[in-house]
Parts: sequence; structure tokens; C-alpha cells
Amino acid sequence: MSTPINKTIFQKIADREIPANFVYEDDLCFSIRDINPQAPTHLLVIPKRVVPRLGESTPEDEALLGHLLVTAGKIAQEQKLSAGFRLVINNGKQAGESVPHLHVHLLGGRDLTWPPG
Repeated sequence: MSTPINKTIFQKIADREIPANFVYEDDLCFSIRDINPQAPTHLLVIPKRVVPRLGESTPEDEALLGHLLVTAGKIAQEQKLSAGFRLVINNGKQAGESVPHLHVHLLGGRDLTWPPG
């Protein structure tokens, strides 16, 4: 398998080319703290396999996408977010996507308003 020439920042973090404080890691994904937190707890749950964005996912991604959500719930429990948390997936520039590598934002630790954004 060839290595992509232009890795995303998340691929570089997964490959340990860029240091990060891992909150969680398994065979399929990892979680790190967001560098621009929007809540007291703001973590990213990132698949190791690149799916550019949710809108480009395929039926083959179904198990991975489910794993990301289940893992986010597990991490929320570990982070003591029993009062509530929010999961956000941005899809496309207009939605605030800044890295073309699907990831789930896990936000909590304060009252989150609605509608978001």
C-alpha cells in the first residue's frame, strides 16, 4: 500500500509525525483535544482510515461511522459528561469543515445553546 503524498494533519498525528495528547485510541480511531476549544471539553474523535467527509462516505464506511459514535459516547462517559454533551460533524467548507478528514467533535462541560452556529 502506498503512502499518500499529502497527508492530512490527522494522518500525521495518527502516524506520530506530529505530537498530540491522545485521550483515547483503538485500532480504528483516536481522540485528541481540539486546539481551538469551543467548550470546556472539546475533543475530536478521528478515524485512522481517511474518509474525506460524511457526504462522501459509502456503505463500506457504515461500521466505522457507527464505531465513531459509540466511541464518542464512551469517551463522554469517561470525561464525566453525564449532564450532557453534543456531537458535531461538519461537512464542507460552508459547514465549517477545515480538514478534509471526517471527524466528530465531542463538546460538553457547559450549557450548549440551540440552534448551534
